[in-house]
Amino acid sequence: MTRLIATLTLDDAKLMLSAAEAKAAEFGIAYNVAVVDSGGHLIAFVRQDDALIGSIDLAIKKAITARLFDKKTDYLAALAQPGEPLFGIDQSNDGNVIIFGGGLPVAWEGRLVGAVGASAGSVEQDIAVAQAAVSAIDMQL
Repeated sequence: MTRLIATLTLDDAKLMLSAAEAKAAEFGIAYNVAVVDSGGHLIAFVRQDDALIGSIDLAIKKAITARLFDKKTDYLAALAQPGEPLFGIDQSNDGNVIIFGGGLPVAWEGRLVGAVGASAGSVEQDIAVAQAAVSAIDMQL
Protein backbone atom coordinates (compact mmCIF):
# COMPACT_ATOMS: atom_id res chain seq x y z
CA MET A 1 0.00 0.00 0.00
CA THR A 2 1.33 3.46 -0.86
CA ARG A 3 1.50 5.80 2.08
CA LEU A 4 0.50 9.39 1.41
CA ILE A 5 1.92 10.67 4.68
CA ALA A 6 4.44 9.24 7.12
CA THR A 7 2.32 7.88 9.94
CA LEU A 8 1.33 4.62 11.52
CA THR A 9 -1.85 3.06 10.17
CA LEU A 10 -4.59 1.08 11.85
CA ASP A 11 -3.07 -2.11 10.39
CA ASP A 12 0.29 -1.16 11.92
CA ALA A 13 -1.38 -0.49 15.26
CA LYS A 14 -3.16 -3.86 15.23
CA LEU A 15 0.15 -5.67 14.66
CA MET A 16 1.73 -3.66 17.45
CA LEU A 17 -1.07 -4.37 19.91
CA SER A 18 -0.97 -8.08 19.13
CA ALA A 19 2.76 -8.25 19.81
CA ALA A 20 2.37 -6.21 22.98
CA GLU A 21 -0.34 -8.54 24.23
CA ALA A 22 1.88 -11.56 23.57
CA LYS A 23 4.71 -9.98 25.57
CA ALA A 24 2.34 -9.08 28.40
CA ALA A 25 1.20 -12.72 28.50
CA GLU A 26 4.83 -13.76 29.09
CA PHE A 27 4.76 -11.63 32.23
CA GLY A 28 1.32 -12.88 33.27
CA ILE A 29 0.11 -9.29 33.60
CA ALA A 30 -3.00 -7.77 32.03
CA TYR A 31 -1.88 -4.66 30.14
CA ASN A 32 -3.13 -1.40 28.70
CA VAL A 33 -1.42 -0.45 25.44
CA ALA A 34 -1.96 2.60 23.23
CA VAL A 35 -0.71 3.46 19.74
CA VAL A 36 -0.73 7.03 18.43
CA ASP A 37 -0.09 8.43 14.96
CA SER A 38 2.49 10.97 13.85
CA GLY A 39 0.31 13.77 15.21
CA GLY A 40 0.06 12.12 18.63
CA HIS A 41 -3.58 11.12 18.17
CA LEU A 42 -4.86 7.75 19.34
CA ILE A 43 -5.12 5.12 16.58
CA ALA A 44 -5.83 2.05 18.69
CA PHE A 45 -5.94 0.96 22.30
CA VAL A 46 -6.29 -2.36 24.08
CA ARG A 47 -7.21 -2.97 27.67
CA GLN A 48 -6.76 -6.61 28.48
CA ASP A 49 -9.26 -8.22 30.83
CA ASP A 50 -8.56 -7.16 34.42
CA ALA A 51 -5.90 -4.60 33.45
CA LEU A 52 -5.51 -1.83 35.99
CA ILE A 53 -8.00 0.98 35.45
CA GLY A 54 -5.43 3.56 36.54
CA SER A 55 -3.09 2.40 33.79
CA ILE A 56 -5.50 3.23 30.97
CA ASP A 57 -4.69 6.92 31.06
CA LEU A 58 -1.01 6.23 31.72
CA ALA A 59 -0.62 4.06 28.59
CA ILE A 60 -2.29 6.66 26.39
CA LYS A 61 -0.31 9.55 27.85
CA LYS A 62 2.98 7.65 27.63
CA ALA A 63 2.39 7.19 23.90
CA ILE A 64 1.46 10.84 23.45
CA THR A 65 4.47 11.99 25.50
CA ALA A 66 6.83 9.85 23.43
CA ARG A 67 5.47 11.45 20.26
CA LEU A 68 5.32 15.01 21.59
CA PHE A 69 9.00 14.96 22.52
CA ASP A 70 10.20 12.21 20.13
CA LYS A 71 11.98 10.55 23.03
CA LYS A 72 11.57 7.43 25.13
CA THR A 73 9.67 8.33 28.29
CA ASP A 74 12.32 6.72 30.51
CA TYR A 75 14.92 8.99 28.88
CA LEU A 76 12.75 12.01 29.72
CA ALA A 77 12.45 10.74 33.29
CA ALA A 78 16.21 10.89 33.75
CA LEU A 79 16.31 14.46 32.45
CA ALA A 80 13.35 15.55 34.58
CA GLN A 81 14.89 14.94 37.98
CA PRO A 82 15.62 17.89 40.30
CA GLY A 83 18.66 19.77 39.06
CA GLU A 84 18.43 18.27 35.56
CA PRO A 85 17.66 20.34 32.44
CA LEU A 86 14.06 19.15 31.99
CA PHE A 87 12.95 19.36 35.61
CA GLY A 88 9.25 20.21 35.59
CA ILE A 89 8.54 18.93 32.08
CA ASP A 90 5.87 16.65 33.53
CA GLN A 91 3.84 19.77 34.31
CA SER A 92 3.86 20.92 30.67
CA ASN A 93 1.08 20.26 28.17
CA ASP A 94 -1.60 20.73 30.83
CA GLY A 95 0.12 18.14 33.05
CA ASN A 96 -0.45 15.38 30.49
CA VAL A 97 3.22 14.41 30.20
CA ILE A 98 4.18 11.03 31.68
CA ILE A 99 7.88 10.67 32.37
CA PHE A 100 8.41 7.09 33.42
CA GLY A 101 9.24 4.17 31.18
CA GLY A 102 6.86 2.51 28.76
CA GLY A 103 6.48 5.14 26.05
CA LEU A 104 8.47 4.74 22.83
CA PRO A 105 8.52 6.78 19.62
CA VAL A 106 8.28 4.83 16.36
CA ALA A 107 10.45 5.80 13.40
CA TRP A 108 10.37 4.77 9.74
CA GLU A 109 13.07 5.78 7.28
CA GLY A 110 14.36 8.33 9.77
CA ARG A 111 10.97 9.98 10.32
CA LEU A 112 8.83 9.74 13.42
CA VAL A 113 5.56 8.08 12.45
CA GLY A 114 3.93 7.59 15.84
CA ALA A 115 4.46 6.11 19.28
CA VAL A 116 3.34 3.41 21.66
CA GLY A 117 2.65 3.44 25.38
CA ALA A 118 2.27 0.47 27.74
CA SER A 119 1.28 0.42 31.38
CA ALA A 120 0.47 -2.12 34.11
CA GLY A 121 3.71 -3.75 35.26
CA SER A 122 7.05 -2.52 36.47
CA VAL A 123 8.81 0.17 34.48
CA GLU A 124 11.09 -2.51 32.99
CA GLN A 125 8.08 -4.64 31.99
CA ASP A 126 6.29 -1.64 30.51
CA ILE A 127 9.34 -0.87 28.38
CA ALA A 128 9.57 -4.50 27.23
CA VAL A 129 5.88 -4.59 26.24
CA ALA A 130 6.23 -1.32 24.32
CA GLN A 131 9.42 -2.55 22.64
CA ALA A 132 7.64 -5.74 21.55
CA ALA A 133 5.03 -3.56 19.87
CA VAL A 134 7.67 -1.54 18.02
CA SER A 135 9.58 -4.66 16.99
CA ALA A 136 6.44 -6.14 15.46
CA ILE A 137 6.39 -3.52 12.72
CA ASP A 138 10.12 -3.05 12.14
CA MET A 139 9.93 -5.24 9.04
CA GLN A 140 6.43 -4.13 8.05
CA LEU A 141 7.04 -0.42 7.48
